[in-house]
Amino acid sequence: MTIQERYRLWSEQPYFDEATRQELKQITDPQEIEDRFYSDLEFGTGGLRGIIAAGTNRMNKYVIRKATQGLAECVCDHGAEGMKRGVVIAYDSRRFSYEFAVEAALVLAQNGIKAYLFNSLRPTPELSFAVRYLHALAGIVVTASHNPKTYNGYKVYWEDGGQVPPVKADQILARIEARESWLDIEPMSEVEAIRNGLLVIIGEEIDQPYLARIRRLALHPDLITEKGEAVRIVYTPLHGAGNILVRRALAELGFSSVFVVPEQELPDPEFTTVPYPNPEIPTTFELARKYGLEKNADLLLATDPDADRLGVVLRSRDGDYRQLTGNQIGVLLTYYILSQKKALDILPENATIIKTIASTDLADQVAHYFGANVENVLTGFKFIAEKEQEMETGGWGTFQFGFEESYGYLAGDFVRDKDAVIASVLLAEAALYYQQIEGRTLFDVLESIYEHFGYYLDDQESLVLEGIQGKEEISKIMESFRQTEILELSGIRIEKSDDYEQRNGKNLITGQTYALTLPRSNVLRFSFLGGGYVMVRPSGTEPKIKVYFSVKAESMLDAEETLYKLKTDVMNQIALIRASIHETTLQ
Repeated sequence: MTIQERYRLWSEQPYFDEATRQELKQITDPQEIEDRFYSDLEFGTGGLRGIIAAGTNRMNKYVIRKATQGLAECVCDHGAEGMKRGVVIAYDSRRFSYEFAVEAALVLAQNGIKAYLFNSLRPTPELSFAVRYLHALAGIVVTASHNPKTYNGYKVYWEDGGQVPPVKADQILARIEARESWLDIEPMSEVEAIRNGLLVIIGEEIDQPYLARIRRLALHPDLITEKGEAVRIVYTPLHGAGNILVRRALAELGFSSVFVVPEQELPDPEFTTVPYPNPEIPTTFELARKYGLEKNADLLLATDPDADRLGVVLRSRDGDYRQLTGNQIGVLLTYYILSQKKALDILPENATIIKTIASTDLADQVAHYFGANVENVLTGFKFIAEKEQEMETGGWGTFQFGFEESYGYLAGDFVRDKDAVIASVLLAEAALYYQQIEGRTLFDVLESIYEHFGYYLDDQESLVLEGIQGKEEISKIMESFRQTEILELSGIRIEKSDDYEQRNGKNLITGQTYALTLPRSNVLRFSFLGGGYVMVRPSGTEPKIKVYFSVKAESMLDAEETLYKLKTDVMNQIALIRASIHETTLQ
């Protein structure tokens, strides 16, 4: 079908509700119609994510129906047993999250598949836990994570509790693409689904065992029981799903000095107190900082709307508050977990941490110092979960901790996705331990790590390039970097150049080439001689190209200066590439 044929179908066919048809009929800009209908919203990185609106390239209940029908057909491939095991569904506080979750549940029911639907918003990691706990075949969570309020999304999980693996995602996508018609998917009524046992509402019976497993992760539970009130915490769920369970997890262990930012406590799909509900952004912490000063808090914690990411701000010795990067949090938790398990003589010989290739190499050094192995995987937490499952099945490693630089962390073996509830508990415990036992702050610990291993500093830049033209521009930027042999960046010698799309690499010092064993992915990574790197990749969920920077230096001042120069030079190179693209287009 052409773009105009799709537009007419959606704006005229009675299958689409009146609100949808009226919204589309009011569009007067041809480019807006083109953007909404030039393609179907891409099912990638385990699911969908897009702007909430009518159209095939937007998030709406009809796109949800089609995606869920594709999933349902894959579940039905597993026969009556798979259909009975069913699919667990969770959702966050965004616009239409509940409605989309119900829509998915009723499409599954229409296919004879049992759907377990949470009775209110829940963290994404609890969905992962629930899939495993209920022995379900799959899971769905309706969320757009930390994206702006105009977005929503739909992520699919498989029976191990991890985001759907690439092979299974391809199978679901094939079913979605094979269905040409938008008009033949009719959800079952809610009353009928409940009556037939195909819609089951769940809640506290999942919360309790999930929280119990989190409590068992504490390395010094007696210390928390005795001294937990000593660490003063200000927490904000940013209007999202973390509010109840983060507070319960902290309280049940013994952290009693927890204050919740009242303006951001309750669900709010408009996220009226923050420009973006993203704990990576410093402005997200403005209210938390205010209350931190009032309450003399040691820690400020923020979770994103689906509570899988954790942002952390610490009070320094001079009383000011400074935000940690995702890599700094990951390194601190790696150091705390491994050092304490080593001291307690409970660190297994095959202890392993898992991190992404976009995350700091400092964690590798810390892990090796304590005798732990490191597995580096592609960007995306589903690859961390897959590697954990692989180790568990093969018996060749014991998972201790996993993280990615974009504020995602995981410990334990009962969740297969990043978990801000777990991370909040472990970070609070680390702060308490160093405060009470060693008389140090987390900043002191971080500084000692830098002094021992070198000053690593990391940052990231993202270019938002939307629509058809943006997609083409991202492709051409990657092509330009891929076709040029780059020997240095900002005067820093490159040791290795790795192309994960071509699955090969080259040592630029020796000239030796080698194969990369990780799955194919559109990623370029340039590793510096002596430590650090630049990595370039398109986002799998957003219209962005991302550039990751990491430098190593002898002092923090040197690291800051080197990082600034490196970022400036690389981003200028990208600007020149874009200018060349635009010039060619005009010709």
